Amino acid sequence: MASVSTDAQQLVESLSEHPRLIVAFSGGVDSSVVAAAAHRANVQSAIAVTAQSPSVPQWQLQVAQRVAGEIGIEHRIVRTQEGVREEYRRNDRQRCYYCKDTLYQTLNEVADSDSTATIISGTNADDLGDYRPGISAGNRHQVLTPLADLGLSKARVRNIAKFFKLSNWNLPASPCLASRVAYGVEVTPERLRRIELAESFLRDLGFNQLRVRLLAEEQARIEVEKSSIDALLALECDRRVTNQLLAFGFESVMIDREGFRSGRLNEALSPPTLTAIGPTVRSADRITDPKEARR
Repeated sequence: MASVSTDAQQLVESLSEHPRLIVAFSGGVDSSVVAAAAHRANVQSAIAVTAQSPSVPQWQLQVAQRVAGEIGIEHRIVRTQEGVREEYRRNDRQRCYYCKDTLYQTLNEVADSDSTATIISGTNADDLGDYRPGISAGNRHQVLTPLADLGLSKARVRNIAKFFKLSNWNLPASPCLASRVAYGVEVTPERLRRIELAESFLRDLGFNQLRVRLLAEEQARIEVEKSSIDALLALECDRRVTNQLLAFGFESVMIDREGFRSGRLNEALSPPTLTAIGPTVRSADRITDPKEARR
């Protein structure tokens, strides 16, 4: 396997072939490495562009701004309007395609019809093995994927990030908030905001690698690392997690005993082992057990 310095050099050299670069920049490790390489390449201009929409948590925008400053690359934040597309809101298995299609349309507007501008993304080689309809949208818009093209896995990308001295080199992956909404459940700003509040709450409690999935009937399914499940359950001695997530607007709360796994909603697996930690029916003036509600 090539050394990290060789990987970094090859990445920079691959980008130096393009006079103007526009990086789809989320602030995550992959796009940060691409942005850092673009800034190091001998090109006329390199711009990192970050999307702002209800599906992007505020902390992620802050990370993007900080890391862009570390790199020294020009940084722009643009509003994207995927939420106005009915095909995005209905949330079928092609949702990611419509989201990325909207993003790349917006980046093309940033390019201002300059035929020399090239849009690049942080898609890495590992992404090609997952269900990622957004990659098809990138192909449609002729978005380059230098990490994947060089066969760079997530682990090698993290090594390059560390080599570039990026502060987010070990940042856990965090796809957009819409990826937490189960297929078939409509994506709305209110639901995305609820997920953001819940994940922020849990992160403040010390859980770093986590997801709060929103399932049918406004049910929250919490996924943390297996090593953290006992700590999460311990917090339920005073119903701290349940009460807070109910206050955010969820109707019930479950813990996934199989632990966190990225892309869980894409897996066709048998139902996970769940532990109920809160009521599943909530009315304006009382909380009842679902068995009682059916009597």
